[in-house]
Amino acid sequence: MEALSDSSSMWVATAILIVAYVLIFSERLHRTYAALAGAVAMVGIGGWLGFYSQEEALTSIDANTIVLLMGMMLLVALLRVTGLFEYVAIRLAKASGGSPLRLMIYLGVAVSVLSMILDNVTTVIIFAPLTILVTRLLKLNPAPFLIAQAMLSNIGGAATLVGDPPNIMIGSAADIDFVTFLINMAPLVAAPWLVTLLLLLVFFRKDLRPVSSEPVLIDLDENRAVRDPVLLRRMLLVMGLVVILFFVHHRLGFYPSFVSLIGLALALIIARPHADKLVGEVDWSILLFFASLFVIVGGVEAAGLLEVIGSRVAEAARDPNMLLLTALALMWIAAFLSALIDNIPFTVTMIPIIGALSAEGVDVYPLWWALAIGVALGGNGTHIGATANIVVVAQAERSGLPDARITPLQWLRVGLPVMLSGLLVASLSFALIY
Repeated sequence: MEALSDSSSMWVATAILIVAYVLIFSERLHRTYAALAGAVAMVGIGGWLGFYSQEEALTSIDANTIVLLMGMMLLVALLRVTGLFEYVAIRLAKASGGSPLRLMIYLGVAVSVLSMILDNVTTVIIFAPLTILVTRLLKLNPAPFLIAQAMLSNIGGAATLVGDPPNIMIGSAADIDFVTFLINMAPLVAAPWLVTLLLLLVFFRKDLRPVSSEPVLIDLDENRAVRDPVLLRRMLLVMGLVVILFFVHHRLGFYPSFVSLIGLALALIIARPHADKLVGEVDWSILLFFASLFVIVGGVEAAGLLEVIGSRVAEAARDPNMLLLTALALMWIAAFLSALIDNIPFTVTMIPIIGALSAEGVDVYPLWWALAIGVALGGNGTHIGATANIVVVAQAERSGLPDARITPLQWLRVGLPVMLSGLLVASLSFALIY
């Protein structure tokens, strides 16, 4: 069939995206089935109408994200058999004194700091099963704690060059080093992080009430939880190496996924697990869901919608008197698009546009920071707005606890106010600084 005009292609691709997302949010189908159906429709209709080929669909799948998720899932599975998570869960339960409020704060601070060193996806893959264990010990609903740690890790990861995939792409394109990125982003991240934590404590106040008026005593010996001390020590050495490589992978030219595979290869040689049992630990539905989403978003990108939005932002940025307003508009546009689709395609689209403005002599540094903070805060808006969100939603389902299940509407009721509040605070901080 003859190719459609650019505007017609955009409308068709947007319609497919909307239908797929309605099915995902309505839960009439499992999110993986809905995303896969949307991907097939985007490739089939896009190919028929001439705006999206099968080859483009395959290249739109971010293999780095898929392999990173798979590698870290397997590493966490190998760590789990040592008893490390039970050990840490008991220690956390004792440290919190059974207080749900203190536990949420401890977990929130921990995931935020670790997300600055690793990345937010790796952090929640490690912390989600740990959170389920500790909440089981204290007879608490894990859902609020899982939602909180995903949201706080998304914001924490925005502070550093290695904390979030878009940051790595921005740093590479703009030649921004780790220290410069931290100095500029930390002030922008601090206020939204604090506001988000306070809002989460308010939204989940009923779930954070103590189970008993008496102090909760955890009569468990954490040292007995470790089932294989020798394997644990070896696995901790492997994980230590992985953390170091994650911290410097951009300097070595390694993808984060390759770092996870290095750690996995070493862990497999050390632990020598049963292959079939280990492969069963991978949440394949998450990987298929993300692959399908990448294909859907790739179709929207191929149709030219993201480029049109980016070009409009670039036109406004050429006026020096409009630079601050343009940067704030970019922050909000990036946030809403990240909540609805994925932050990576929009970041990829904006990088060459902002780079071209730099070549024209426009001061683009404020635009880089606006883009980075926007995509990070937008990820909190919906349950599919960030990779970390999908991971905790899936972990909640796998826990088997009926009250742990996180629905799209449940996330939206908390995520949308958190996203908007974070954007308002970040906009104020941005205007004061720039």
